[in-house]
Amino acid sequence: MPIQKVYLIRHGETEWSLNGRHTGTTDIPLTENGRRVAKLLAAALAKEKFALVLTSPLKRARETCELAGFGARAEIDRDLMEWNYGAYEGLTPEEIHAQAPGWMIFTDGCPGGESPAQISARADRLVARVRSMEGDVALFAHGHLFRTLAARWHGLPAAAGSHFLLDTATLNVLSYYRDVPAVKRWNAMLAS
Repeated sequence: MPIQKVYLIRHGETEWSLNGRHTGTTDIPLTENGRRVAKLLAAALAKEKFALVLTSPLKRARETCELAGFGARAEIDRDLMEWNYGAYEGLTPEEIHAQAPGWMIFTDGCPGGESPAQISARADRLVARVRSMEGDVALFAHGHLFRTLAARWHGLPAAAGSHFLLDTATLNVLSYYRDVPAVKRWNAMLAS
């Protein structure tokens, strides 16, 4: 039986990702550059055969999915939503640290938003859903959610997501090495 690969495709650039603002539930579109780079995904993924394609309901992920050529087959899964930043929505790390020195999303969560335990539970549901499938899976979503998902794929706590840096419009692949959960590709940029 072929080894399953799970493609984590982070959405393209947005105005807020450009200036470092935490974009959780705010539903903003891709920039022109974000759309241009997202279109490169179509060629990068053209030979892949996916048993399942899921996307976050947020516009930036859905638009990336559509530009990559998978919009018609994608199912929306609310578990792929980005971390709810609560009171920190729209703030930069510098602005947050002025209020809460030493703050780290993966250990502290967000006031009025999600805790690490809550995002971990969503990631665990996604891991279970993906592992129940036969065949490869493509997920279109967001940075902090995917970093948490990578940690949970390996059985690590959500706090380990801090070790998986992730840029916009990147291809990432989780798989297995001799039945052990593994990272096959991480933070792979698309040639522009």
